[in-house]
Amino acid sequence: MPTAAKLMAAFCLASLAFVVSQMIMPLMPERSEFGYFVPINMAVGALVGWVIMAPRSGHGMGAGITNGLTGAFMLVLWGLATHAVIRMLDLSMQRRYDGMGEALLAVLTISAEYLLVMATVPIGIALIVGGIISGIATNYAERKWP
Repeated sequence: MPTAAKLMAAFCLASLAFVVSQMIMPLMPERSEFGYFVPINMAVGALVGWVIMAPRSGHGMGAGITNGLTGAFMLVLWGLATHAVIRMLDLSMQRRYDGMGEALLAVLTISAEYLLVMATVPIGIALIVGGIISGIATNYAERKWP
C-alpha cells in the first residue's frame, strides 16, 4: 500500500541513483555502451527506497539520517549486484564460463571491478549527502503525512 514515506523514499533514491549514474558514466571506458544503465539504477533506487527505507522511517532525525545512509549503501550494493548479474548473463551467452559455479564467482569479480571504477571521492560525497537528504525527507514525509 503506498504511503507518503514510501513515495518520498522511492523518489529520493531514484533521484540519487540518476545523479550518481551520471557521475559514473564518464569514468567507464570510452567504448562502453550504457543502454538501460540509468533507468535500471533508478528502478533499483526506487525499489530500495520503497522496501528498505520507508518502513524504517519516522523515528526522529538521527534515525532518519542513519536510514538514509543505509538506503544509499543498499542502493550501491543492489546496483552493483544487478549490473554484475546482467554482465555475467551477457558473458554466459557468449559461452565464457564452464559451469554455474564459475559464472556465480564471476558476479563477485565483476562487482568488485565496478566498485573500483566508482570508488571516487565525488561519488562518495554525493552518496553520503544524497543519503542524508533522502533519510531526512523520508522521515519528514512519515511524520507529516502518516
